[in-house]
This record gives sequence, structure tokens and C-alpha cells, in this order.
Amino acid sequence: MTVKGLIAALTEQENVNFLLTNRIPRAAVTRFMGWFSKIENRIVCAASIACWRLFSDLDLSEAKKTGFKSLHDCFTRELKDGLRPFDPDPRVVASPSDAIIGAHGAIEDTELFQIKGANYSLKDLLGEDELVERHRNGRFVTLRLTSSMYHRFHAPADFNIERVTFISGDTWNVNPIALKRVEKLFCKNERAVIETRLVSGEALTLVPVAAILVASLRLHCIDRTLNAQTRGASVFPCDVQVHKGDELGWFEHGSTIIVLTPDRFEFSPNVREGARIKAGQPLLRKLG
Repeated sequence: MTVKGLIAALTEQENVNFLLTNRIPRAAVTRFMGWFSKIENRIVCAASIACWRLFSDLDLSEAKKTGFKSLHDCFTRELKDGLRPFDPDPRVVASPSDAIIGAHGAIEDTELFQIKGANYSLKDLLGEDELVERHRNGRFVTLRLTSSMYHRFHAPADFNIERVTFISGDTWNVNPIALKRVEKLFCKNERAVIETRLVSGEALTLVPVAAILVASLRLHCIDRTLNAQTRGASVFPCDVQVHKGDELGWFEHGSTIIVLTPDRFEFSPNVREGARIKAGQPLLRKLG
């Protein structure tokens, strides 16, 4: 068995995986990774990327650059132009990112789930009653970005960004093993609530959720990076018009985006739990 195969076999064991990724000082490890990833040293960068390849299916063939000055530079890489065309149908809400599709479906009153049988509420996730009402009995889909994926995310439709709320929290891993073991995980982790209004008037909300090694989120609409060191206002009013496919920002590793819409949307046929989706591919479609 290869070294990569041995590592994969060990980390697929639930107890080992959970121990390695959660029963450690998560905040301290995340802060260290944030510092380490920004070291601009050719040898450190090359060694780090080589190690990263051992643990993942990292493929840099789509990257716009062929060399990177740091691990962070590689994490947040841009892609070659034209590789992620967005579905042009104005009725379609596209995937904002490359991802593995997780839990999705109808929101039952204000309840949704991270896995079957593990519910959480819109209020716990979003924190505000008015926003909860916008998505009562609506639709939700969970998109999980793995560490090796393209980490930038884009506008899934034409919309106006009205407000961003940053909610501080923990940095639990967001992989399926942790989702089975940690109750209301998405509501415990650090996250941003991006409130938008589609040009047709409906509310669409994006909730990027941080995770271990990933408690940092760059948002262009407020021109700042949000993380555990964020000081000052946690609510950032916005009035920013964006077009489908425009870059909204990036994670500094892999993580999760939860997409919320009203009930006048249905899932595209390609949306299946466990399936891979690329930024720009159809996610939901407006009825009528």
C-alpha cells in the first residue's frame, strides 16, 4: 500500500478521523495555520504543497498561475479564464462554488438538517427573526468544499447584497463524520450571513461557514477579511449590485456554504447528495 493509501485508510476510520480533526486545540491550530500558510518561502511552500498532495486529490492543472509564493497563495488560487461558465438562464440559481452536495431539501417550517435525523433551526443559524421569516418553508442546500478544491465563490444569480452579518464561533471540522457527531454544528461554527435580494424580488441568503484551519473569509462587498480577529461592527450594511458569476470572495481553505431560498424554487435534476458540482452549474430553478 502506498503512503497516500495508508493515510486515506486511517483517516476513513471514524474514530481516528474525529480525534485527529476535532479533539485538538482547534482555535490554536487554526491560528497557527493562518500564520504558517502566509510564509513566503519557496522551500516551505513547495514542501507544504507536496504534503498537501499526500492527504488529498489536489489538482493544480486548472490554476491560472503555475507557481505560488506561499501555501495561502495556493489555497486561494484563481482559475484559468472561462473554466467555470455560469448557467445564463435567469431563472436558475447556480452553484456559487465547486463543492460536494450535502444535505438539501425543503425547510420544514423553520427546521432544516445537517444530516438525516440531525436538525437545526434557521434562528440558530441566522440569528434574526426577520431573516428567518424570509426562508420559512423555503429550500436549502449544503455545499461542502474539500481542502483540495477551488476555494473562491461567486454570485449564483444577479442580486443586490443588502447586508453581511459576521457571527463568531468555533472551528469544528465540517466533514460528514463530524456532522454525525456534533449537534447543530453549523450553528456553532464561525460564519457570515450574506443577505441578498434577487432582481425578481425574492430573498436569497448565503451562509459561508468556517471550519478548522479555515476561520477566515474574504468578502469583496465589504472589502475586508472576517476571522476570529475581526474587531468592530459585526453587522455590515451593503448596497452592492452583482451579476451572476461575479466573484464574491474566498475561503482560506475548504469549508461549507449553505444556500437558502424561498419555496418558489425547485432543485435541478443534477442535485443529489454526495454528487460533485462545479461553480456555475444549475442548483435551483425558480418555478413558473
